[in-house]
Amino acid sequence: MATMPQGLGARFLPAALKRVSLAPSGAVGANEEKAMDLKGKVALVTGGTGGIGEAIARALAAAGADVAVSYVGEAARAGELVEALRIAGRRSHAVQLDQRDPNSIDACVTAVTGHFGRLDILINNAAWNVGIPFKELDALTPEIWDRIQETNTRGPFLLARAFAAELRRHKAGRVVNIASIAGLVPGGSSIAYAVSKAGLIHLTHCLAVTLAPEVTVNCIAPGLVEGTRMADRVPEAMRQSARAQSVLGRTGSADDIAELVVAYCRMESVTGQTIVVDGGNPMAMH
Repeated sequence: MATMPQGLGARFLPAALKRVSLAPSGAVGANEEKAMDLKGKVALVTGGTGGIGEAIARALAAAGADVAVSYVGEAARAGELVEALRIAGRRSHAVQLDQRDPNSIDACVTAVTGHFGRLDILINNAAWNVGIPFKELDALTPEIWDRIQETNTRGPFLLARAFAAELRRHKAGRVVNIASIAGLVPGGSSIAYAVSKAGLIHLTHCLAVTLAPEVTVNCIAPGLVEGTRMADRVPEAMRQSARAQSVLGRTGSADDIAELVVAYCRMESVTGQTIVVDGGNPMAMH
């Protein structure tokens, strides 16, 4: 039996992706066919070097999709992920992207469509934030406010607009926006971040109307996602509080979010929806 190569790329591969890469020819059953039902699709995951972005990229690849990932300053990490996906038999490509810059977005469109020949799935995952307590209004400067809005709300809009024609072309496009529970419930790391994610949730509604019927547009609103770099910056007392407030006694995971992204990409009649992934905090239940 073939063995997986060891090294930088192999450490990114989840069990599901390894099973796909090692399945013998002609031995694909019903479960494997379901697992591979995104075969032939091409996805772009922005912010692909973060914990959530990596999990989404791996899950889409395990479902059969070829995957492009964008990054800002972590070219080596993006390259490792691309290597892992290629080892698993997927086409993959890394693209440097500043989603605040329309010229950078245009270059991203050219790079992705030039490399793959199409785009079917856009995952707006990249975001930026500075932790500023709500009460510290003077610390939230106009410059910080503008950068957060430009990255977290304006950027996903510009990307969806730039890729709209390509997403519509095969009449089965998908956009999934990664927002935050802070966009639904006042709280989180800063007022600017909460407002940007509330805007992204409503942008989901508006794009669902605009891009129908060729494209579905949905959203995920995570709470604290442990195991990510952002969560690691949160004090342990706050992590414990998040677990205690959830009815399941735990917070969401990057893998939970990734599985939901794949589910959205598979579904044909769901659009304009936001699902919270937070372990069941009653404050966010609607």
